[in-house]
Amino acid sequence: MQYSENSKEYYDISVSGENVLTMASASNKDWTDYIGGKPAAEDRKISLQIPNALLDDLTLSTTNEDVTLPALSVTGSINISSNGGNIAFGNLEVGNALTLQVKNGDISGTVVGSYDDFAIQSEIKKGESNLPGNKDGGKKTLHVSCNNGDVNIAFSN
Repeated sequence: MQYSENSKEYYDISVSGENVLTMASASNKDWTDYIGGKPAAEDRKISLQIPNALLDDLTLSTTNEDVTLPALSVTGSINISSNGGNIAFGNLEVGNALTLQVKNGDISGTVVGSYDDFAIQSEIKKGESNLPGNKDGGKKTLHVSCNNGDVNIAFSN
């Protein structure tokens, strides 16, 4: 994992007994530290490397930042949410479910498998989507929720 921190802004990182990694921002700021701008973009970027071969389920959530994933394969499910940022991904392969939720951002990427492999539910408010609102069938589920943004998801075999 790569990230930037200092004596005033840092992260609380913990691993629970259920193999859940939690990373939350923390600070030791006085009110005078809030005068001025925010740190440079490179100091607000978090890069997390995940072993692809052993991944059952993946859940990522952030506020006011983007989530960008390379090609990734999990045997179970992927759940990604962003409040105030975009979700972008390469080829995502899921065993049973993919859930993507964004507010004030866009969702774009490619899902491994055919359109018919998935039962789809999508809720779009104030935006455009290339997905249907509801599609039955398929052994896997794709649930997409987007408020104030666009959705563009492709399928590839």
